[in-house]
Amino acid sequence: MRKIILSIILTLVIIYTVPFVIYSILAVTVGLKPTGDASPSQFLIRVLVSKTGTAIAFVLIFYFARDCLSARWLLYAFLWWLMFAIGEVGLAIGPNDSRMEAVGGVISETIYFPLAALVTNRVLIVK
Repeated sequence: MRKIILSIILTLVIIYTVPFVIYSILAVTVGLKPTGDASPSQFLIRVLVSKTGTAIAFVLIFYFARDCLSARWLLYAFLWWLMFAIGEVGLAIGPNDSRMEAVGGVISETIYFPLAALVTNRVLIVK
């Protein structure tokens, strides 16, 4: 149980911090501005809750299928990336998000899903 909790926490840290680095770089380089009317603290809490759910699902699915996935952790990361990347494209089509936000999301996911899968694999599979 400790390994599962540790893996969830590490995954959450990865998937919560990587986007802020990417979006900060985009804000400085191309002037990306946040959308919506939420205060910064509301936004951070909303993202934390959302990412917590993602981290829990990511780790538990991997854990319950670890016999199949431990050797295929990069494929596992790719499938999550694909699902989220398609979601980013959908958001970019809508009226509330910009294409640059979608690009930032895809870049973030390209970094954090493989990293989270690697960490999850290492934490859960080490005997």
